Amino acid sequence: MLATAESCTGGGVAQAVTDIAGSSAWFERGFVTYSNLSKQQMLSVAEATLVAHGAVSEAVVREMVSGALTHSTAQIALAVSGIAGPDGGTLDKPVGTVWFAWGITSGACVARCYVLAGNRAQVRQQAVDIALQGILELLASHTESA
Repeated sequence: MLATAESCTGGGVAQAVTDIAGSSAWFERGFVTYSNLSKQQMLSVAEATLVAHGAVSEAVVREMVSGALTHSTAQIALAVSGIAGPDGGTLDKPVGTVWFAWGITSGACVARCYVLAGNRAQVRQQAVDIALQGILELLASHTESA
């Protein structure tokens, strides 16, 4: 079963998944945690992590994945947090910066950062595509090593 923890995509990954007929057999739930408070309350992301690293960071998406697995019955989860724009970017984290994490209940977790080009809608769509591709890659590597 899959759980999603989304920020900048606003549920876009869960929508893409549930557009597939029969996805109820393998999609457990989605968390849309746009605010820092929701990340803390719904996914148990530590306030200290948010303060130290910011919502768009490797540390936060890793905690989002862990929280999604803890607060669901899923065995695999993904998290996405980024700056879709047009505002909100900084020198360190420009518009288009998106962090992803994919994890399984056994503890394996992979995180990656991308800087995506385009307008808000394009950044968000690319983020959905990358999130789903990452799940496929994690499943393939987990299946090969099992």
